[in-house]
Amino acid sequence: MSTKSVDAAMLEVLASKICHDLISPIGAVNNGVELIEDMGADAGPEATALIAFSAQQASAKLQAFRMAYGIGGADSNIKPEDVHKAIEFLISQDKKIKQEWNPNAGIGGAAPPKGFCKMLICGILLGIECLPKGGTISVVGANSETAIVAKGENASLRGQTEEALALKLDAQHLDPKYVHAMMTGLLAERHGFTVTAKDSGQGFVSITIKA
Repeated sequence: MSTKSVDAAMLEVLASKICHDLISPIGAVNNGVELIEDMGADAGPEATALIAFSAQQASAKLQAFRMAYGIGGADSNIKPEDVHKAIEFLISQDKKIKQEWNPNAGIGGAAPPKGFCKMLICGILLGIECLPKGGTISVVGANSETAIVAKGENASLRGQTEEALALKLDAQHLDPKYVHAMMTGLLAERHGFTVTAKDSGQGFVSITIKA
């Protein structure tokens, strides 16, 4: 398969993932608006609450996707505190996952290299994917190596995630389950990082970022 075919396949699957993740909250916003239009004042505060909650969900996902996949996510002005805030906004919606790390503890070193925070949020998002029943995300390290640990019931790397992260997954087998891992691998290569993941088999997954 040609490089252009791989790139096209990646774009198609990534677009599919983003649309899939956004369709539910945006659809709920639309449902709330329609309910208010149909019932007016009789719709009650439930409709307004549905719209507000769903709009926050969509906004949180867009903010995380923008930092992870957008060109601005590599801006050197973005700090670990910004990543922590974006992830906190994202996970606060369903409250299944908690962060247990201090973004002011020198993660990435005194002056994290350009692109580090992009890789940090990509790594944390990958960790979240490993927690089907919720759990905790912790981040430790400084200077050239950072470890993200996703811990929780049934925590594990899905199927061919390691292959996708290492860019060893054939694009013909790429689907939304693995596109974030593969995108993380591609972005790491582009920005001069190495990202690896290991399933402990004991309830936690570790993801390592090396500059």
